[in-house]
Amino acid sequence: MFGIGMQELIIILVIVLIIFGAGKLPEIGAGLGKAIKNFKSATSEDEKKEPEKIDENKKA
Repeated sequence: MFGIGMQELIIILVIVLIIFGAGKLPEIGAGLGKAIKNFKSATSEDEKKEPEKIDENKKA
């Protein structure tokens, strides 16, 4: 996983826990999840719109 071993991952998670605290982690996770969901929906909208543009170019 990106060249990160289990020990490095645990150290990173401990540092994040110390910086943000246990109370903020669920909020950060929810915000990150919403951001990923919005990004995926935005990219899929572009894919849906692309065939429409191709059809319009054929008609013109």
